[in-house]
Amino acid sequence: MLAEPTGSPDTILVCIRGNSGSGKSSIGRELRRRHGRGCALVEQDYLRRILLRERDKPGGAAPALIGQTVRFALDHGYHVVLEGIMHTSRYLSMLTSLRDDHRGRSLFCYLDVSLPETLRRHLTRPQASEFTAEHLSGWYAAHDVLGWPDELVLPETTGLDEAVEAIAVAAGLPQTGRDDDLLPNLPPP
Repeated sequence: MLAEPTGSPDTILVCIRGNSGSGKSSIGRELRRRHGRGCALVEQDYLRRILLRERDKPGGAAPALIGQTVRFALDHGYHVVLEGIMHTSRYLSMLTSLRDDHRGRSLFCYLDVSLPETLRRHLTRPQASEFTAEHLSGWYAAHDVLGWPDELVLPETTGLDEAVEAIAVAAGLPQTGRDDDLLPNLPPP
């Protein structure tokens, strides 16, 4: 069965993948903040761990929920920043479907961070007490790229601002630099 096209020629889909502690969430949140209103942030961890409270396992419901959430936002005219580990072994089909079905521009990005750097960065995160080095080592997948010729692979030496700028430019995602998306929806004066 063929999937339905999603989004419009004007919508932009940015997918940021990488191991735990690679910077995906920080980059995704900053991309959205710099764009302003009209950009949805879809976080794998929120949908899988918080909403479903599901382990990342073969046959889980999370990939389908993530795909449906992205499609919903695109179909309603939002640009989407999707971020998460999303190992190719469990998420390749969903990611391929999003890429193939999206009418607009899509960019898939992988943050290529080594295990030693992942472990170092983890110590600076709020989640440092939730996950041990052994957990991270068990989840780690070296160079888990999709293998697509247009996939943007950023090395671990790429800083936050540099990564945000490179991804925004490659995706064509405008960056307004405005923080007004944090203000409540108030009627004009």
